[in-house]
Parts: sequence; structure tokens; C-alpha cells
Amino acid sequence: MIKRPSFIEKLSDALRRSPVTALLGPRQCGKTTLARMFGQNRTAAYFDLESRPDQTRLQNPELALSGLQGTVILDEIQSMPELFDVLRVLVDRPKNRTRFLILGSASPELIKKASETLAGRVEFVELTGFTLAEVKPKDERQLWVRGGFPRSFLASSEKDSASWREGFIRTFLERDIPRLGISIPAASMRRFWTMLAHYHGQIWNASELGRAMGFSDKTMRGYLEILSGTFIIRQLMPWHENLSKRQVKAPKIYFRDSGILHQLLSLTDFHALNGHPRVGASWEGFALEQTLNVLETKQVYFWSTYSGAELDLFFLHSGRRYGVEFKYSETPVITKSMRSALDTLKPDHLWVVYPGIAKYPVHEKITVLPLKDIGVLKLPSR
Repeated sequence: MIKRPSFIEKLSDALRRSPVTALLGPRQCGKTTLARMFGQNRTAAYFDLESRPDQTRLQNPELALSGLQGTVILDEIQSMPELFDVLRVLVDRPKNRTRFLILGSASPELIKKASETLAGRVEFVELTGFTLAEVKPKDERQLWVRGGFPRSFLASSEKDSASWREGFIRTFLERDIPRLGISIPAASMRRFWTMLAHYHGQIWNASELGRAMGFSDKTMRGYLEILSGTFIIRQLMPWHENLSKRQVKAPKIYFRDSGILHQLLSLTDFHALNGHPRVGASWEGFALEQTLNVLETKQVYFWSTYSGAELDLFFLHSGRRYGVEFKYSETPVITKSMRSALDTLKPDHLWVVYPGIAKYPVHEKITVLPLKDIGVLKLPSR
């Protein structure tokens, strides 16, 4: 078992600040395991709300929960949505000291229900698959190829990992999406996923995808929102302001897990991946997710102009501007786009993240940085 101290710390901080913490993330990313790890060595009560005995224990939920102390963990809370109103009543009691940790299958409706019913009382913590900081340095390539889902990364062979990922995709399409109340044929969504895999790391173009699939722009946007809301796809929004250059205003799309991307592209090992035309885009998305796990800001964007200048990641921290370029190259160099970003966006610093081993400056404001060292991007607050 891989310990996840950074996420345990995030849960501890959230539960200290707020009476209710919602642990979010895609299905099978390890939410239940993390919650049980968190409950160890603490006063904690655990309820699996898909378990009939636990449902029976909560026939009178207000009575059952009001007498508990410490941390109460409610797993698969979407199975008993009436508990949201009960939690609001309990946490509003003057003498309440109990903290509630709620988990649920990735669902936009779950987030909406928690936000509306528990407004001002809930904090959200997002769990990802395994990150570089959690695996051994020698396993970086395996993490990229297999992705961070625990059962995929820890599988005993590449074949077993690929089999698990294929099962994940099939179950998501055939069971999870219908459970969300969404009536979309599994074959259509599978085709959409596969097409998105070829657009990974590119600007979203609903019209182009719609023409290819024979659906309207609105339908394509709806499909994309489903995958974004269930933590499968990341929509990285563009940075734009009143600048002289015409800037792109559509998001870039990335598969959040590189293993799922590779499964859809039929890339089951490193050799197949390394020889594929989309290897650079795959590594960019992988490096982007690892970087976003380090950054302590939600103000993250990309920047692109219609003249061709672009910056993979632009973020704000403590009132300052920073940029990151991701280059799948052993010898990255300063590009015209980087110089344009320096001149136009005026970042305090720009890092070029690459798969090498040495860190070195190439400009007074540009540093080449190995992916293994991205922890330096965890910038201190001023």
C-alpha cells in the first residue's frame, strides 16, 4: 500500500476548518482507502451507505449520528441524499464538535447538492490518482504509462494494467453514466472518448468534433461537461486580458489520467507510446497534472494567440505571474513563443519542465527544470 501523507494532511486541515469535508475524485482513485487510512488512530465511525447493515443503522439518521464524536465518515453518500439536510441540522447545533467526512462517486450532482445544502459549512478536497511525490523515482515512467489509478499502477504486469483500464472505461460507460441519470448510448460516448484522445492537449473545437461524429455543437459540449464533471477530462481555461494580440478564448482539453488516454490510443507499454505521434502531447498532459498537484493556487490557465504564440501553463500566486512550458526533449531551448510570453505577459519567472535530470538557467527569467524537481514550484506566500 502506498501511503498518501499529503492528502491526509489536506483532510486534516479541511476538517479542522470546516464541520463537513467532501472528498472528491474519479471512481476507483482510492477515496475509500484514504478515508480509512485517515480514520486510523483517530476517534472515527465509518458508514458504507451502499451496505444494507449500515443503511439499517441510519434508519433514523439524526438520532444515530448526533451521538457520535470525533470524525464520522459517510461513504457513497449519494445513496442516501436525504443525509445532506440531516448534516446541516447537526453541524448547526451550538455544541456540535463532530466532524463529517463525506465521500461519493464522482458526480456533478453530488457537488451541487453539497454546495447548496451545506453552503458555508463544507470544504472540498480533490483526490487524484498516485502522483510523482508518492511513488519511487524509478517508477516515474511506469506512472506515466499506466496512469495513477491505484489498481492500474500497482498491477503485476502491463497486460493486467491494460485489462483493468479497459474494464474501468467499460464500467464507466455502461454503468456510471446511466447512474448519473444521463441517457447516452455507451457506443457514442466511447467513440467520443476515443476522438478526444486524439485531441488531447489541443484547443477545444466543438464544431470540428460535432461534424466528425454527426452531432451538434451543443451535444458535444454536453458530452465534454459530463467528462469534466466526473474528473475524466480537464478543461484548462485560457488567460486573456486587454492585450494587443488576438488571443484564443476556448479551453484546452486533457485527459487527467495518462493511463486512460493510452488505453484509448491502444498504447499498452512504453515502447508503443514512445513511437506514437502523440507522445509529446501525452507527456505534456502527464507533466501538467503533476505540476497542478504541486501548485497551491487554483488560478491556472494557458495562453495562446492566433499568431501562434503560446504558453502551456500560466498561473498567479501571491499577486505574481509565472509560466511553465512542458517539453518532451532532452535539450529544451528558448523558443519564439517563450520570448513572446515574456514580453507580453511579463511573468516573474518561467520554467521549462522536461524529462531530464539537470536543472539549469537559460535566461535570467527562464529555468530548465526536470519533472522530478517540480516540488520547487510550491512557492511560498509572501
